[in-house]
Amino acid sequence: MTDQVKIMILSGVREQGKDMFAVQVNDEIFVLDAGLKYPDSTLFGIDLVIPDLDFFEQYGDQVVGIFLTHGHADSIGALPYILRKYDIPVFGSQLTIELAKITVKRENKRCKNSLFHVIDAETEIDFKNANISFFPTTHSIPDSLGIDVHTPAGEVVYTGDFKFDPSAAPKYRTDLDRLAEIGQKKVLALLSDSSNAEASLPNVAEQEIGDYVTNVFRNAQGRVIVAAKASNLIRIQEVLNAAYKTGRHVLLTGRDLAKIVRTAMNLGYLNVPKGLLMRVKDLKETPDEKTVILETGQMGEPLNSLQKMAKKRHSMITIHKGDLVFIATTPSHAVETIVAQTSDMVYRAGGTVIQLGKAKHTSGHATGRDLQLLIDIIKPHFLIPVIGEYRLLEIHKDLAIRAGLKKEDIFITKNGDCLSYDFNQKRLYLTDPVPGDDTMIDGSGIGDVGNIVLRDREVLSDDGIFIAVVTIDRRKKKIIAQPQVTSRGFVYIKANQQLMRDSIELIKKTINNNFEHKKFDWTEIKQDVRNDLEKFLYRKTNRRPVVLPVVMEVNQNRHRAMQKRNSKNDAPKKEIHHPVDVNKTGQRIIKKDK
Repeated sequence: MTDQVKIMILSGVREQGKDMFAVQVNDEIFVLDAGLKYPDSTLFGIDLVIPDLDFFEQYGDQVVGIFLTHGHADSIGALPYILRKYDIPVFGSQLTIELAKITVKRENKRCKNSLFHVIDAETEIDFKNANISFFPTTHSIPDSLGIDVHTPAGEVVYTGDFKFDPSAAPKYRTDLDRLAEIGQKKVLALLSDSSNAEASLPNVAEQEIGDYVTNVFRNAQGRVIVAAKASNLIRIQEVLNAAYKTGRHVLLTGRDLAKIVRTAMNLGYLNVPKGLLMRVKDLKETPDEKTVILETGQMGEPLNSLQKMAKKRHSMITIHKGDLVFIATTPSHAVETIVAQTSDMVYRAGGTVIQLGKAKHTSGHATGRDLQLLIDIIKPHFLIPVIGEYRLLEIHKDLAIRAGLKKEDIFITKNGDCLSYDFNQKRLYLTDPVPGDDTMIDGSGIGDVGNIVLRDREVLSDDGIFIAVVTIDRRKKKIIAQPQVTSRGFVYIKANQQLMRDSIELIKKTINNNFEHKKFDWTEIKQDVRNDLEKFLYRKTNRRPVVLPVVMEVNQNRHRAMQKRNSKNDAPKKEIHHPVDVNKTGQRIIKKDK
C-alpha cells in the first residue's frame, strides 16, 4: 500500500490564537495543539472561539492523540470542549499537562485523568505509522516543547510559540543541539510561529527585563499594582523576585493566578521566598511602599480588573493617589485601545501607569532574525508559516525567501486547508479541505451561535429593536385592539410620539390591506407588517432597527385550550416507564517507548 502523508491546517492561521494543526500518516492523525482565542469587538456576546469541532466528528476515530507545545490558552484552551465528547489521549510536559487539567476540569469535572500523559524532551512515542519526539523551546512559560513527527516522507516539525534567548534560564532554554540534530534528517515541512515576524529589533534578554522590573519597584513611592497574564510565568517570577529584592510583600488576586501559581510552585517552576506572599486581611496593615498587588483578572485578562479598581467597583482594591500600575505584558494590537482607555482611568483615579512593552522590546515569540536562524538550522524542504495574522504570514514568507527558500516551496494557507504529499513528484499540493470554521462559545452553548445570530446582534447594537404588538380576529377580519409599539436602542419614545402614532396607523393599514386582498396566513401577515415598518422607519430616521411584529388572535386560543383541557380529563391515565440507556466506551492503547 502506498503511504499517505497530509498536513491539515485546522486553525491558527490568518488570526492570532486558536492554534490547532494535524499531521495524517495513513490511517492515523496526530493533532498538534488545541487552543482558543478571545473574541474581538465584532463577536457580540461571544465568550470564546475554538476550532471547528466537526473535524473530530468526521475524523475522530483516526485521531490517536493531541500533542501540546505549552500551557497557554492558545494551545490548550479548546481541550475542555473536545474531551467533553471524545476520549482522545493528550500528551504534554509536566507543567503543560497540569495546566491542561485545570482548564479541562473547570468545564468538565468528569474528564478522565487517564487521558493525560506526561512526556518530556527525551520522550519518543512509537505509533503504527509514525514516531513522535519533542525538543525544548524558549517561551514565556517553562516546559515549552516543539514537536517532530517522523513520517515516511520525512520530518514534519511544529515549533509552537517560541523564540531564541541564549541567556534564558535552563527551564526556558531552546536546545539548539537537538534542532541541529533534526536538521541533519530530511525535514519535509516546518510549521513555524509567525506572531512576531514583523519585529526588526531583537527581543530584550529576560535577564535585562528582570533588572528593569526591580528598578521600577525600587523607584515607586506607593503601592505597585502589577497587571500580568496568569500563565506568563516568566513575568510572574520576575515580579516576585523584584518584590523580594525591594522588601515588598505580594498579594495574589484572580482565580486563575492562584491556581496556576500554586501548581507551578508545587512542581518547582516558581521560586517564592518564604514570607513574600500576604493575604487580603494583611493589606490594610502593610504600608503602601511595601505592597505589590499582582492582578490577572478573569481568564488571565487583567485590564477589566484594572478598570474596576479605577472606578471603585473592584471587590478588594481601589486605585488611589500614589499608586503605580505596572502593565507587565505586551498587549496585542487588538487590545491596544483598551490599554489606552484603562491607563486614562488609572490617571483619573490618581495613579500612574508604566507599560513594560513601551519601555522594552519584549515578546515570547521569534523575531524575523530568529525565524531565519531556525530555517538555517532546520533546513526544511517546505515552509508553512502558522500562528499569526495574514500580514505576518506574508512577512514570514519574505524572510524565508531571503534565507534561501524558494517561493514555490512556501505555503500561505487558510483555516481548513489540507496539504498532501506526492511521493512521486516530491511535492506538497492542496487537496480536499477539512473543517476549519470557528466554533463560538456563548455561555453554556457550544456552536449554537452562527453568522445569522451574530448579524442580528450587530444590527441590534447599531440601530436597536422596534416591537409591534397587535391583536386580531381573523374570522371577523378586524383588529380587536389598538396596536402597541415600543423600542429599545432605536429612538427615545417620549421625544418621538408622532413617529409612534404614525407607525400604529401604518400597522392598521397593512393588516387591513392583508385582510382585504390576501388569503390569511400567519407568516405572510407578519412579513407584511415587518416589511412596511422597515421601509417606513428607514424613510423617517435613516436607521434600520430589527423589527419584531407580534400578531395575536382572540377566541381561537381560548377554544383550543378548552379542547385540550377536556381531552386531558377524558383520557385514561397511563403508567410511564423510563428506559435505561447504558453506554459502553472503548479504550485506546498507546505504545510509548523512551
